[in-house]
Amino acid sequence: MATTRRSTSRTSKSGTRSRSRSTGRSRSSKSRGKPPARASRTTKSRTRGSHSKSSSRSKSTGSARKYSPKAGEFVEEEMHEMKQGRLKSGQSGMTVKNPKQAVAIGLSKARKAGAKVPQPKKAA
Repeated sequence: MATTRRSTSRTSKSGTRSRSRSTGRSRSSKSRGKPPARASRTTKSRTRGSHSKSSSRSKSTGSARKYSPKAGEFVEEEMHEMKQGRLKSGQSGMTVKNPKQAVAIGLSKARKAGAKVPQPKKAA
């Protein structure tokens, strides 16, 4: 059976041809909205389960914790204040919206309270 298709070009009054959309499906459903498939790369270093137990954290290497649990409580409190919209920055008094800034404020308060917290890194 032959099916009829609408013409994709029409002639206007001036005699020039203009393109119009056809009503038929011109694209396949596979190409709609999906990115093109990439070739998969398999390397030995990217296989799952290649980590040994010696590379995981253990209590025998170095000091036990960088931050004390007390410092974590300060940070937790400041994060809660930030989410509530009540945390203000020091001198300017602006509302804190960045989680990193809330963590920095919490660690600063923990340092002042005497909790075990490493010194802040020097700005370059």
